[in-house]
Amino acid sequence: MDELLQREHEIMKVCLLAGKIMLQSGAETYRVEDTMMRIAASFGVEHSHSYMTPTGIIFSVEEPQHITRLIRISDRTTNLYKIDRVNTISRSISLGEMTISEAYRSLQDVERAKPNYPMPLLILMSAIASGCFLIMFKGSWYDFIPAALAGGLGFSCSVYMHRVIPVRFFAEFSGAIMIGLAAVWMVKSGFGQQIDIIIISSVMPLVPGLLITNAIRDLMAGHLISGLSKGAEAFITSFAIGAGIAFMLSFY
Repeated sequence: MDELLQREHEIMKVCLLAGKIMLQSGAETYRVEDTMMRIAASFGVEHSHSYMTPTGIIFSVEEPQHITRLIRISDRTTNLYKIDRVNTISRSISLGEMTISEAYRSLQDVERAKPNYPMPLLILMSAIASGCFLIMFKGSWYDFIPAALAGGLGFSCSVYMHRVIPVRFFAEFSGAIMIGLAAVWMVKSGFGQQIDIIIISSVMPLVPGLLITNAIRDLMAGHLISGLSKGAEAFITSFAIGAGIAFMLSFY
């Protein structure tokens, strides 16, 4: 019996770590729950239950002894690479290609993995994306560089402020203020023309698009609490972006 209990605890550790990584990386609630239950079933635990919100995971198994555990999720970001790695490990477990200890070590490697791209490259890509959004919104090529500069400055300011003050909404508010300041300065100096399209294009890298999508998908899947929580987070983030832009435009 002691060996069975030990195995049960190890299975729970694997399931919880997989769920933690996926939820922190921006996965949908129903996908996280399904992955955890599939991993447990692959290791012989047929009766498992999972419940989660954006800030916590509750997981329980019924055999050979009823055990329930709770872990707290304090930091959330978007990392599709980690989600894909956990899904790959889950499929390997389902195919019987990994033992419990191997799966846990692989998940620990995924959790400790550094960001796939250096921050200067992310800022550069945000700047290019802002310029491309301007063209997509039928802006002038003359404003491509101003939009790229404003988008890059806004994204870098948001990242820096999040490191200084780990409050997500304040980071987006600061990034939006930087975008508004850059856009107003460039238009007044004659470097840019259409301030509205420059601003709209530059804030796109800050818009919580994945969060909005996941909120809708969770609501459609019946996860009402998670869907409403993510929707509220997306709304407040969008409000922070709009407030920062409105604050700067009040001086325009």
